[in-house]
Formats: sequence, structure tokens, C-alpha cells
Amino acid sequence: MEDKIWTSFLNDRPEVAGGFDRSKPVRLYDTTLRDGEQAVGVVFNPEEKFQIACALSELGIGRIEAGFPRVSAADSQAVKRILDAGLSAEIWGFSRAVQADLDALLELGISQTLIEISTSDIKMRAYGFDRSKVIAKVRDAVTHAVSNGMQVLFFAVDSSRSDLDFLRSVYETALEAGASEIAVVDTIGACAPEAAELLVRQVRAWIGPQVPLHFHGHDDFGLGAAVAIAAVRGGADWVQGTINGIGERAGNADLLEVALALQCLYKVPVEIDLSKARKVSQLVQDAAGYKVDGWRPVVGENLFTRESGAVANQFHIPEAIEPYSADLVGAPRRIVLGKKSGLVSIKLKCEELGIDVPESRYPELLAQVKELGTAEERLVTDEEFRRMAEAAAAA
Repeated sequence: MEDKIWTSFLNDRPEVAGGFDRSKPVRLYDTTLRDGEQAVGVVFNPEEKFQIACALSELGIGRIEAGFPRVSAADSQAVKRILDAGLSAEIWGFSRAVQADLDALLELGISQTLIEISTSDIKMRAYGFDRSKVIAKVRDAVTHAVSNGMQVLFFAVDSSRSDLDFLRSVYETALEAGASEIAVVDTIGACAPEAAELLVRQVRAWIGPQVPLHFHGHDDFGLGAAVAIAAVRGGADWVQGTINGIGERAGNADLLEVALALQCLYKVPVEIDLSKARKVSQLVQDAAGYKVDGWRPVVGENLFTRESGAVANQFHIPEAIEPYSADLVGAPRRIVLGKKSGLVSIKLKCEELGIDVPESRYPELLAQVKELGTAEERLVTDEEFRRMAEAAAAA
């Protein structure tokens, strides 16, 4: 893969690359079907959830949070179908620290679940909880789940704004009750990358090296991927997030961006096949009824598309104009024509379309392309250019 990555040599300096455990891959826990669906106005039907889950499994996602069955009968239907599909990804449930939530998962046959409760004072006040009630609910919920044969990941909502002494007590309670994994949660994207690394490193010191540690973050300051990467440096084994960063408010950490950056900038192995990223991204866009920006990392349709004539001059050397190969993310490379095109753009487009036009005609064609692109404020289609080129060749 390294022959497809053309990033800065400065990334290899110890002060940049140090601190990461590269002995094992970072694993990804996808919550598109639950936390992602919390994006305003987004509703996935059971068929869409099933198709997305299948694509996530093919992508190499380690765990899929299939949903919250108590939300609706449709959610229960979707979770059951995903669970029965025999996907390679582990299928996990979602539950509050409430026995009825856990029983709903057990009825569906789910044996692995996340259990959440708020641990910050401000969140507890919003829910009418106090610290003793939270401790009791954690103990009761985890005990109930484990006694029924469930594997539990304990998820401390708003960990990043929780009193650290209390947070430690809650984690210890969850582990003592039988939880096998712990999540540090930056619920409202309130952590700077350095703060997330500090918190994850502290939690890792509390729970020891053997307990799997997750990080779940949001993108409220545009740093979702950076914060998740810092959490990996701090000792997180798992990164939780969504496809395209879909989610409430500014969304979640985008798992595709996190995976790309870890692999290409930090040489940290990640359990994912990025060549399939664009397929699952498009599935999520179609199901959610929106379109990502063309310049979005990993999946944007314009990442390897060149209109500028100055850039087209370098098109034959991808590493001169791109930090990683289009092959890495399964994307096409192409030239498009418009206001910013140059003579090389005309030459490349003629070659692409198999049109034989004398080079003496290129300036005339370029003038027509620029005139149309400027007047209509858009790109010139291949069919429009073909007509221009054929007319020029026949003149």
C-alpha cells in the first residue's frame, strides 16, 4: 500500500509518529444505523438498514451496532434480519441502563450489547439522576445482562465532561459487575485532540492493558477525525463512528476519514478495506436522502477530478497532485472541461474520448469550452465537447 501514498516525510518524525501501538490493527465500531440515524430528518427503513449492514461487513467493519429495538417494531425487524444474516462483522445491540431495553435485545437473540448511562453532573441533572442512582443503575443493568449471558461494553455518556474521580468509580462498578469493555465518550464533541488523548490515557491506566477500550466522538468543532486519532494514540483499541460522519448536530467521527488518516499519515494499521468505502458511502447517502460535498475526503466525487489547466499539466504524475492513489479508495481519475481548463485539458479529453483533432485546433476548442463554461456557470459535458471537437475536425 505504501506505493500508493505520497504524504510528507515529516510525518515520519518521532514527535509526529511516536506513541502509537502498531502491533495490532485499530478496529472500527460502526453506529450509523443507530447514532447516525439520529441526524435530523433521517429515517432508515428495515431494507435500507439491512443493505447498509451488509456493505459495512464487506468493508471490514469489526462491529455493527444494529439499532435500538425499543424504538419501533421496524427497528426490531431490521435488527433481527441483520442478526440472522450471518455477516462477518459482530452484531451489537444498544441499551440504556434499563432492564426492559436489555430484555428486548435478549428476545431478539442478541448476546452482545452496549449499555449507556450519563456520568457528567450536567447530564445527570438533566435526567434527574444523582451519582448514587447512576452507580446503582450501572450495577443492576450490567449484572442483569451478564447473568443472561450477554457480553457488555459499558458506555459512559459525556465522559469528557465528567468528574474524573466519579468516572473512575462508574467504570470500576461496570467492570466489577461483569462488563468486559469500556468506552470513553465525547458526547457533544467537547474535547480538543490533546484532551481526548489525555483522558483515554488516564482511563487506560485505570482499567489496565487487557480491557478493550473504545472511543466515541463527535465533530462539533470539525475535529472529529483528529480527536479519534488522538484517542488511538492515547490507547484506544476501537474507534466508534459513522459512515460520512452522519449523526446528530455536526455528526459523528467519520470512520472512513479516521481509517484513511491513521493508515496514510501515521502508518497505523486499520481493519478496513478502503477500496469499498465509496460504495457504502453512497448507500448511506441514498438511504438518508442527502449528498456529501464533492470535496469531502475519501468519498467526494471531485477528489480525483481535474478541471484546472495548470493541474491537468501534471495529470500524468498522480503523486504530483494527490496525496494518495485513487485506487486506494476505489475512485476514478478524470479530466473535466470548463472555465478553468487549459490546452492540456483539451488534449487529454480528446485522447479519452478517442477524438482525432489537429493540435492546431486546440486553442479554438479551448475558447469554446471557456465561453460555454463561463456563460452557463457549469462544466461542459463530454457530449457537448464531442460535438465541438467533431465540428473543429471537419472544418
